[in-house]
Amino acid sequence: MTSQTDVVVQGIRNLIVEGKLRPGDRLPVEKDLAEALGVSRNPLREGVRALSVMGVLETRQGDGTYVTSLDSSLLLAPMGFVVDLHDRSGAHHLHAVRRMLETEAAALAARSISPDDLTAADQMLGRIEAELVKDEPDHEAIIDDDIAFHQIVAKASGNPVLAALIEALGGRTSRDRLWRSISQHGADQATHAEHRSILAALAAHDPDRARTRMAAHLFGVEDYLRQRPPGDDPIPDL
Repeated sequence: MTSQTDVVVQGIRNLIVEGKLRPGDRLPVEKDLAEALGVSRNPLREGVRALSVMGVLETRQGDGTYVTSLDSSLLLAPMGFVVDLHDRSGAHHLHAVRRMLETEAAALAARSISPDDLTAADQMLGRIEAELVKDEPDHEAIIDDDIAFHQIVAKASGNPVLAALIEALGGRTSRDRLWRSISQHGADQATHAEHRSILAALAAHDPDRARTRMAAHLFGVEDYLRQRPPGDDPIPDL
């Protein structure tokens, strides 16, 4: 049996899909909306809260409730929370999905990446290079710049849904990438060389080469996960 809260969620969804509510629109006052959906006020509030968590609505104190921009990054952000709840033993599955998405993003980016994005990616890799020459590199800073590099490529794909999916997954793989950076000798240097080869393919606007080099790069992390002893996860608070 459908709950009244579900009726609210589906009802507001339909209003948006049918174009009766558009991004940035304010919802009708609570009394009118409850009557229109055929529910009482408590389920209405619960449904609005649920849609707010999903990134569909936002409540502004003293000003009412509005439809958000419905940007893909907002709507897909909760997926990252779901990924966080998955058992760590399934990390290799997460990385495999990430690889599938990012290889195609790299190919798309190679077709149309802008000079500004190429410069930004190059600068990000320059920061990693500066860290690698230190006697004691900051591994967390390296991973942060690594993630930022991948986000530049994802956004340059021109597909906001693809970029949002990659962003939702990418941060959730940082624990594995950080531990590889710390524990595997030469991992940072090898990763950096792979990043440079990806950037070269992007700069050459060569989709096939960009796809292949991104895949080879991401297989490195997957191979590491397969070889890592079970339960070897010393960074629980990352």
